[in-house]
Amino acid sequence: MQSSPIPPADTASASTSPTPAASGLNVESDVNLKPYNSFGLPAVARRLVRLRSEADARRVVDHPELGRAPKFVLGGGSNLVLTRDVEPVVLKVEIPGLRVLEERADCWILEAGAGVVWHELVAWSLAQGVPGLENLALIPGTVGAAPVQNIGAYGLELKDRFDSLDAIDFTTGRRVTLDATACRFGYRDSVFKQSGFGGLAGKGVITAVRLRCPKPWQPQLGYLDLQRKMAETGLTAPDARQVFDWVCEIRRAKLPDPARIGNAGSFFKNPVVSAEQCRDIIARDPHIVHYPMPDGSFKLAAGWLIDACGWKGKSVGDAAVYDKQALVLVNRGAARGAEVVTLARAIQESVYGRFGIRLEPEPVVV
Repeated sequence: MQSSPIPPADTASASTSPTPAASGLNVESDVNLKPYNSFGLPAVARRLVRLRSEADARRVVDHPELGRAPKFVLGGGSNLVLTRDVEPVVLKVEIPGLRVLEERADCWILEAGAGVVWHELVAWSLAQGVPGLENLALIPGTVGAAPVQNIGAYGLELKDRFDSLDAIDFTTGRRVTLDATACRFGYRDSVFKQSGFGGLAGKGVITAVRLRCPKPWQPQLGYLDLQRKMAETGLTAPDARQVFDWVCEIRRAKLPDPARIGNAGSFFKNPVVSAEQCRDIIARDPHIVHYPMPDGSFKLAAGWLIDACGWKGKSVGDAAVYDKQALVLVNRGAARGAEVVTLARAIQESVYGRFGIRLEPEPVVV
């Protein structure tokens, strides 16, 4: 399969002065991005184009000036830390569309435009009688950004439901279709975040994503918080709607609403260590939260590590560690991207000093 597309991150923009181009594109100048990134960080896009169809993406590539210019793809702005103004042309993905593409004996295939809000897709799928995405409810961001990050929560990752995606190559303007193998999914990683050999970071824009929801449906209930919900309610065989409701309740209790408190969700990846490393850490800190992985390694709870180092509630300027969940960094009102980065680095150094573990940020820092 040919090397091509994808967007580096997530964000949007506000309209200032649209300039109609001969190509049919509206190029907006000096757009304030603060309302369009979930952290609420100040930044300006020098030029911004809204993509509302695959044809718009082709027009950008064919444009005599925009086609040659560096590009930055933004979706819902939920996985981004802006530390400066954005000089490349910002492509704000707003492509709509939801449909049950096909129903087979063993699965349903759903298709969504890259600009659709991810949670709206999950809720819509259940309304269509298609279960399978409920564990991924309330994850912020857009459908197009979901494969980039290989989003995941409560025992499920996007790759577990992924079928294929379409993208427009920034070099050729052609549509490229990629399957799961070509996407090279990893833990909060994919070919779209990789810039080395075969990597597709910055090489195109995702326009549509197709998901495979298997039949017969089976609930994914291995996550500790879901097991607690079963114990609390006495429901040992919940349906997909009940799992959806539980996941929404758990997330709302743990994570701040970006509409009220600026944040980018979980800021650090949960580190994965060998069995030997895990035993060594448990010997020193018996209460550490850890989960066995299929390959014999262990995933450690990054939030627990941060909390154990005493960071909950601490701040650098207006950037702070959320007082209810140490894995989340928040904007207390007027934080700048540099403050968020400084706080994140201090946390990394602290955790490494105590546990010998390097935490890796989830959001893209620009």
